[in-house]
Amino acid sequence: MTWTVAPEPFDSPVAAALWRAYYTEVSDRWYLLHEGRRTDPEELEREIAARTGADLVPPGGQLLVARYGSEPAGSAGVRLLDAATAELTRVFLHEGMRGRGGAALLVSAAEDAARALGAARLVLDTRGDLVEARALYARLGYTETEPYNADKYAEHWFRKELKEFEELN
Repeated sequence: MTWTVAPEPFDSPVAAALWRAYYTEVSDRWYLLHEGRRTDPEELEREIAARTGADLVPPGGQLLVARYGSEPAGSAGVRLLDAATAELTRVFLHEGMRGRGGAALLVSAAEDAARALGAARLVLDTRGDLVEARALYARLGYTETEPYNADKYAEHWFRKELKEFEELN
């Protein structure tokens, strides 16, 4: 089987299913760590409804879906924060698809999408308990940086200069 990554409408059934899986996993991990419980189903529905991904559409953003064979396996999004900076968001692979190279492929495709939007750098935030994500970003050349947002769940912020990387190729 091979990986493919392609743009996907933020409101497609595939995107909605991946967003639900992503949010359920990261929310459950947070609540289990801090409160010893899983996410309340009503809260899950409120958060999913509040964060539709409508900002992940051209010309200011892009949602990408990775497929392993023909099966949707993960997603990543980019959105412009300003003319030179894009944010990487919604990076997710189903647990059973991890360890097969899909995450690096998704992030690389997101970097290409950010370049296509005109971004010179990519930034992201993540949490301390998402150790796999932090390791992935460090391995892919992202460096920890100062906070660029006040997200109450963000504990680590990363950045990567894209123009410099592009010029090396």
